[in-house]
Amino acid sequence: MKPEKCSLCKGKLRRGVTDIVVEVEGRIISIKEIPAYICDECGEAYFTPEISRKIDNIMKKFHESKLSLHPIEAGELTLAEA
Repeated sequence: MKPEKCSLCKGKLRRGVTDIVVEVEGRIISIKEIPAYICDECGEAYFTPEISRKIDNIMKKFHESKLSLHPIEAGELTLAEA
């Protein structure tokens, strides 16, 4: 099921891949190379129901500490510190 156009800016959607970064209770997970429909204008990503279920399953496993994650290097900065 492909969305017709971006619900935010009405831009055209194209198949692509995207990444998401989520912070949950101070813990961060980055999910990379997610198939999506991405807006040419604003970059908003739309997922199929199947992909959304896979993301939900990953998040459930993350909450249950049942994932083996690769460590990533990251920095943290607040806007006031910049």
